[in-house]
Amino acid sequence: MPELEYRKLTDEELQAGLLPGWSVVGGQITKTFAFEAYKDGIVFAAVVGHLADRMDHHPDITIGYRKVTVAVDTHAVQGLSPYDLELARRIEGTL
Repeated sequence: MPELEYRKLTDEELQAGLLPGWSVVGGQITKTFAFEAYKDGIVFAAVVGHLADRMDHHPDITIGYRKVTVAVDTHAVQGLSPYDLELARRIEGTL
């Protein structure tokens, strides 16, 4: 895992750190999570929001019917940074 700092990841670091189910779309790492019920997605989105706020690193969260999409990049580096991979890792840890 690259050191947690605001710097742009190399392509090699990104590929090595990208978690299963996450992909690069439009310059962000993104994943859609499916849930049994709409309310489960709402709770998950709130947990993601709390994790992100504690890191001061805020993703785009889109809530749909029984699904939530999380997409994140680092505006400060105009790309992807170790913070993006770490947030994805923490999100996966909640499941």
